[in-house]
Amino acid sequence: MKMILVRRFRVLILMAFLVACALHIVLDLLPKLERSGAQPSGEPGCSCAQPAAEAAAPGWAQARGRPGEPPAAASAAGDAGWPNKHTLRILQDFSSDPSSNLTSHSLEKLPPAAEPVEGALPGQDPGALRPLDPGHRPLLRGHGTRGPVPPPGPSGDGSLLARLFQHPLYQAAIPPLTEDDVLFNVNSDIRFNPKAAAAAAAAENPDWPHEGPEDEFLPTGDTAVDSYPNWLKFHIGINRYELYSRHNPAVEALLRDLGAQKITSVAMKSGGTQLKLIMTFQNYGQALFKPMKQMREQETPPDFFYFSDYERHNAEIAAFHLDRILDFRRVPPVAGRMVNMTKEIRDVTRDKKLWRTFFISPANNICFYGECSYYCSTEHALCGRPDQIEGSLAAFLPDLALAKRKTWRNPWRRSYHKRKKAEWEVDPDYCEEVKQTPPYDSSHRILDVMDMTIFDFLMGNMDRHHYETFEKFGNKTFIIHLDNGRGFGKYSHDELSILVPLQQCCRIRRSTYLRLQLLAKEEYKLSLLMAESLRRDRVAPVLYRPHLEALDRRLRVVLQAVRDCVEKNGLPGVVEDDLSREHRASAGR
Repeated sequence: MKMILVRRFRVLILMAFLVACALHIVLDLLPKLERSGAQPSGEPGCSCAQPAAEAAAPGWAQARGRPGEPPAAASAAGDAGWPNKHTLRILQDFSSDPSSNLTSHSLEKLPPAAEPVEGALPGQDPGALRPLDPGHRPLLRGHGTRGPVPPPGPSGDGSLLARLFQHPLYQAAIPPLTEDDVLFNVNSDIRFNPKAAAAAAAAENPDWPHEGPEDEFLPTGDTAVDSYPNWLKFHIGINRYELYSRHNPAVEALLRDLGAQKITSVAMKSGGTQLKLIMTFQNYGQALFKPMKQMREQETPPDFFYFSDYERHNAEIAAFHLDRILDFRRVPPVAGRMVNMTKEIRDVTRDKKLWRTFFISPANNICFYGECSYYCSTEHALCGRPDQIEGSLAAFLPDLALAKRKTWRNPWRRSYHKRKKAEWEVDPDYCEEVKQTPPYDSSHRILDVMDMTIFDFLMGNMDRHHYETFEKFGNKTFIIHLDNGRGFGKYSHDELSILVPLQQCCRIRRSTYLRLQLLAKEEYKLSLLMAESLRRDRVAPVLYRPHLEALDRRLRVVLQAVRDCVEKNGLPGVVEDDLSREHRASAGR
């Protein structure tokens, strides 16, 4: 009897083991079954194999299976477009690797105080934010309709922008640079060698995308700087005083690269409330892609909280141009681009989670939604026409392994709560407390915050919760103006609460004040300068006309706020002279 029980127990264990193995096999084959499940015409789900959809995206039918095709053939076709296990082993999770992010932390993530329901759009029809109006030409154009972005015109071509950049206020020199003032010393031991990184990846995985012959690999630090790709020239041009120099030709060249370079790899950037993609180019440069979610003329509804609004790709583009016109030069280069969702995203991604979210809409448009905190679902899908989608591409800053950055909480950060107010909103003397706290106890950082305040007010950006600086330069360096997607949401409303830091502290640089006065004159009108600068972008017009007009109106509000401070505290107590020779010499020490 005992032996019979023992045998039965062994049989039960063996059966449990076999069931577990069968479950593992089924789970492993499930993605292939999903792709090979081509259904006969007329059954549910066959819309993915409609001829119109195949014409819109030739590669899609190959990955999903055609009507009448044997399951084995459909499965084989699906395998061609699906990242295999070996490929997934070398996939980097860019979001968890801070060295590969645009910022060192996920700055878009809502704080715990903001309930999840606040991220939803109350009472909003999911399709209302993406009307499919084929007659709206400025928002969607196919490849080949735009030429390369032209460089800035010479002084004699009637360019208002060229005349502005030749003005004496835009010619002030920065202090002489020492080794401690540059982010990278080209002659140091640091060697920029993308070829070695690519070779290591290729050795681990034979499916690593390799484009072009061996001599197209990038140079090491031993070669001339002129042979570096434009993104690397941008990186090695960063110093203590500026993200890029006023007349650095690599910036314009990098803008052209962002709009034209071949995309070889795509991955999702996890974290944050909305979908963003990290795109890698043929020359190994990287950029953060924010897809179009709203039409340019769609204004943020007045009842929306600032943290529940969509990010705007065109706001990222316009922010770079505004920052350059203000001569801050603290926003990394950003350019607009039309992207083929099939060939330039789905076919080159190794991110299985992203791949799975692609589908064909009832209108036969290619769509995907990815993964993120809030707006990643079929109700908030990003759809092309039929497979072309517009977006912004922001150049990456140097990897954190080479250039660490420090993240600071903005003293005038909002509460991110629909009922609570931040301390600065209820305490009129809040700035005095801030100025007693390092690093704001020195004038340099508080003046940088004032510049950022003016920049945000002109855009209408209420979402400046953190900012970053390069760790190498300590506290005496500029603030990097990252994450500007929630600007340019309202053109009919000026959010005066954004100006509170300037009104409370009553401090501003003389150079900033003089440039603002210059941009308020008819001969250097800010709206005209922005219109000319944005005209060069591939997705122009970038801004809806009322947003340009709002810039002029808000500029007058800023100047009036400074005048009110001067009347109260006197000119020397408000305007710090950063243009004097003595001040520049002390800044260089």
